[in-house]
Amino acid sequence: MSAFRFGVQLSSAPSGAAWRDLARKVEGLGYSTLFIPDHFEDQLGPLVALTVAAEATERLNVGSLVFGNDYRHPIVLAKEIATLDLMSEGRVEFGLGAGWMTSDYEQSGMINDRAGVRVSRMAESLAIMKSLWSTGACTFEGEHYRITGAVGSPTPHSRPHPPIIIGGGGQRVLGIAAREADIVGVNPSLAAGYVGPEVIATTTAEYYDQRVEWIREAAGERMADLELQILTFLVQVVPDQAEATERIASMLGVTAEQVDGSPIALIGTVDQLVERLVERRERWGFSYLVVHEAEMEAFAPVVAALAGT
Repeated sequence: MSAFRFGVQLSSAPSGAAWRDLARKVEGLGYSTLFIPDHFEDQLGPLVALTVAAEATERLNVGSLVFGNDYRHPIVLAKEIATLDLMSEGRVEFGLGAGWMTSDYEQSGMINDRAGVRVSRMAESLAIMKSLWSTGACTFEGEHYRITGAVGSPTPHSRPHPPIIIGGGGQRVLGIAAREADIVGVNPSLAAGYVGPEVIATTTAEYYDQRVEWIREAAGERMADLELQILTFLVQVVPDQAEATERIASMLGVTAEQVDGSPIALIGTVDQLVERLVERRERWGFSYLVVHEAEMEAFAPVVAALAGT
């Protein structure tokens, strides 16, 4: 099993100084990675924000959960990521997704193709970027991209390329992740295009059992080298785990057992959370946990207890 490590998902700060301070706090609390999403809503632009965060810190990795493939041409994104990885001396974790949030497409006027098309386009894009990073060149003829004699410059610091994160909830995208990525994020289903009841219904323990089995089948011998990642959504460090779980379950219209068993939820004392994470790593292999800014300080004692173990 992979050793535990932890990241924080941030979105914004009121100033450059505040963003730098936030990045330093994430690093000081023992988290390995600062992530930022990639949407057109109220958030910082990810590439600039990640660059500033890397420059403000010494050891902190930076990345996006995840870059929407449709928002940038792969040659453009490959150059930006290679540059950031070179300048940060290998502190980039590259997350890539097919795009899912309907509002992004509505606001931008981009065509929101059906999921199968978006996933195919993402797979081609990833192949192009990996070629640019690893060989310094790419010629590619696909359904969605035609690349002729492209030059991969600069060469990223990480060889053959920065660690790649692909996440999802569907069998096809998880299969691509298992075969092509270094880190696989196992997510609830986002097929609806927004976060609503459909997402809550796909956060049960049984749902994750099935997804991890799909990953194992697709990864084969690569499975031992993969990190499995969870982006959490319900994290509360509280003295009364049962009471907090019941309250949250009532708000969501589900059972306490469903909340307690879901890997996106972490509720309880520090000791209880440490125990729960060890259990979940044994069951599913989840060793890379990502929390949000609101809970990163309260969760830091869990990070101190488990990081690197």
